[in-house]
Amino acid sequence: MDIAIEGAGSAVQLAVFLGLMALVALLTWRQVRRARHDGSSEDVFLAGKALSWPFIAGSITLTNLSTDQLVGMNGNQMLLLAWWEIAGFVGLMILAYVFVPLYYRYNCMTVTELLERRYEGRSIRTLISGIFLFGNLLIYLPAALYSGGLFLQSLFGAHIPLMALAAGLALISAAYAIFGGLRAVAVMDTFSGVGILGLALLIVVLALAAVDWDIITGVPPERLSMIGGADSPIPFHTLFTGMAFIQIFYWCTNQNITQKAMAAPTVAEAQKGVFAAAAIRILIVPPIVVVPGVVAYKLFGTVGDAAYGRLVAEVLPPWLSGAFAAMVAAAVITTFSAVLNSTIALWSVDFHERFIGPVADHWRLGAGLSVLATGFALLMVPVYQNAKSIINLLQQLNGLSSMPVLSAFVVGLLFRGVSAPAAIAGVVWGIGLYGLYSFWWQPAGLIGLHYIDMMVVTLATSVLAALAVNRLRGGRARWIGLDLFRGPAG
Repeated sequence: MDIAIEGAGSAVQLAVFLGLMALVALLTWRQVRRARHDGSSEDVFLAGKALSWPFIAGSITLTNLSTDQLVGMNGNQMLLLAWWEIAGFVGLMILAYVFVPLYYRYNCMTVTELLERRYEGRSIRTLISGIFLFGNLLIYLPAALYSGGLFLQSLFGAHIPLMALAAGLALISAAYAIFGGLRAVAVMDTFSGVGILGLALLIVVLALAAVDWDIITGVPPERLSMIGGADSPIPFHTLFTGMAFIQIFYWCTNQNITQKAMAAPTVAEAQKGVFAAAAIRILIVPPIVVVPGVVAYKLFGTVGDAAYGRLVAEVLPPWLSGAFAAMVAAAVITTFSAVLNSTIALWSVDFHERFIGPVADHWRLGAGLSVLATGFALLMVPVYQNAKSIINLLQQLNGLSSMPVLSAFVVGLLFRGVSAPAAIAGVVWGIGLYGLYSFWWQPAGLIGLHYIDMMVVTLATSVLAALAVNRLRGGRARWIGLDLFRGPAG
């Protein structure tokens, strides 16, 4: 069932959609127009180190929360997926108390800069930055456009090509990143976030009302349980193993998220923003990404990633459909523009300035790179149209890089005397191991290990591989543990 934008009142609904999109743009412009721009990397990628905590919280929340959560998690149509968001609270706490002080202490612009300082070698920084760039271009950017286009298609009608919707979202997103940098992205995130979260909560209430507040009757127990079985998307034991490390990687060492926390004037201001994002994560996000999916199962049966769109079509009053379409579009735009800005930051600071030459004006370079990255992301959108579950596919693809990258941080922060080439060996080992698991062992039935468990194996063996190679090269790793957080940097 496609929503009623095709029916009576479509002109009003379209006017509401366009009006709200314009309002967010106007509010963003009013907030950022007085900022001085000097074309420096700090100006473009860290908002001049002037973001206050509400904008940090809004940007962190909306960079993460997009239609791949709303569509993908609800597409599983079970409450169990809420653990991804609940566990995110722990990841944000570690970011606030452990990693934010480190990034500010080392005066970092990218997370990879911390690795260079700890290993005293540029090569590890270049490798990890390259992995992040490939991940953004192949996973995060096209997935945001695909899931956003898919949901808007379910709202406006299947007669509108998904690629046309994705292209529209991409162009608007790129404009924010090109003309406003991180400052505009963060401000837009915050303003649109209020509407997105408010309407998403309203949909939860309306969905429950549509089934008389009873999501138990007629729904299989496994879709209501928070204790995942061995064959479920999240087996219960993985909450205490692989899930924890996935959250540490995503919230603490992922440039797309941490860049926002680096843009405050002080550590304390950054931490307040992270704490606020954590509160939103634990109190608001879990119900909006799972309850509608379960209600959709009760109403329509198994409909996969179409669940959220069909439910909204069923329960949302027609006069609100335009407002919700605007907020969905804003969620995609904020996520895409934030990841795009991080992508340009990684290339400009870690590659262009290193291998090509100094950048006189990061605004000009960023504009050209944004066009190229946006075009490539659009070309990748059709790849995701064949995915059975967008959220499960994203998690599995992330495993190729997440644990190997995290191993470089683990070794670099907890040990001294490990060389950059040894850390690289650990990363390469992890990528190869998880690649064999994902594309050969698991599909061929050679190993039945759940992919979250395999992430733990990948992380542990990557760390061991780095230490072993370091030893073979004549190095002597020295455990420093919590000593890292005491005394001067170095």
